[in-house]
Amino acid sequence: MKKTLQFGALAGAAALVLAGCASAGQPASAPGTSEPAQSDATAPGGPRVAVAYEGGVLVLGGEDYENLGEFASEDFIRLNAAGDGRHVMVTTSRGFQLLDVQQPELTDLVIPAAAAGHVVSHAGTTVLYDDATSDTTIFDSAALAETDGELPEAEVVPGVTAHHGVSVELEDGTLLTTVGDEAGRTGIRVLDADRQEVASNDECPGVHGEGTAKDEAVVFGCENGALVVKDGAITKLTSPDEYGRIGNAYVSDDSPLVVMDYKDDPDAEGYLLRNIALVDTAAGTLEKVALPEGVEYTYRGIGRGPDDEAVLIGTDGKLHTIDPATGEITASLAVVDPWEGPAEWQDPHPSVKVAGSFAYVTDPADREVVVVDLDADEIAHTIALDHVPNEIAVVG
Repeated sequence: MKKTLQFGALAGAAALVLAGCASAGQPASAPGTSEPAQSDATAPGGPRVAVAYEGGVLVLGGEDYENLGEFASEDFIRLNAAGDGRHVMVTTSRGFQLLDVQQPELTDLVIPAAAAGHVVSHAGTTVLYDDATSDTTIFDSAALAETDGELPEAEVVPGVTAHHGVSVELEDGTLLTTVGDEAGRTGIRVLDADRQEVASNDECPGVHGEGTAKDEAVVFGCENGALVVKDGAITKLTSPDEYGRIGNAYVSDDSPLVVMDYKDDPDAEGYLLRNIALVDTAAGTLEKVALPEGVEYTYRGIGRGPDDEAVLIGTDGKLHTIDPATGEITASLAVVDPWEGPAEWQDPHPSVKVAGSFAYVTDPADREVVVVDLDADEIAHTIALDHVPNEIAVVG
């Protein structure tokens, strides 16, 4: 049975909680001036880029990606586009806080979560996962975009046992959600529109991440392969190695081909990866592909381009274009200096997000964001920042 919650009261409570931080939700002065950053009435159009840094988040916009506002927050925050064309979900210790990138404004609206985790947008819904409870909160994305000081109603699907998980809702209302507990994560459940379980699979140790490819084929990573859910059926694809951990899926709605990160050594130190996995959801195959010597990446390092190609920011400082059918690198463009892997996964290091035909690469070493025109295979902009960039999200 569905459970619907009205978040209006919660939003008010969140405002009281945030009132102790006077700068939260107030734009900082634009760089080099004493004037406030531009409001919605004068802010230029085009895509907006949210950039997290230690202690805050800033919003870039316009043809030259000018700084439209900076907002104080916590030392480490995570950013995910909300899927409504207007907001970014800022993951904090309080939960999921809405950053309105059009105003811009770090709003007082917070969806409470004891351990805010994955954000997934698909088929007109925005789905939030609380690792502390395994509860799934589902918003209509269009309603979320129209919020004006108050959150719209949301469906909350109670979790079974708490774990670091993820959920996604399909077009027909089917909900796919992970299963696990303190001892580990084991697989997924499939719930129909009335939230009754209709299928499950427990052959996915360490299940993590999800991605929805063409024809709503949904892929989840496992420590020994991947699960593919398509047309109501769950298929296990096995890694070619005894330990072949897949943690994240990089997908395109228009392609059955999925690029996934891949780790084949359980004892390897650090966070750099040397292989990728290619999953064909139509053929039901999984292939491991080794990257060239000297090219490594992290979980933040892959996106999908306008022609369904994969783009990967490597430790060699190049943005590599990869054929998702073969794993072949078809083009490479130097965008940042060569870099080493982070000591901790939260530490700033080069990452990439793709929106339309542009890739946005963070460069913590030089305090920049590099914008690459993927159609022209050239750097379109280099944006200087006053802070060391960490995570980014792109809207529009």
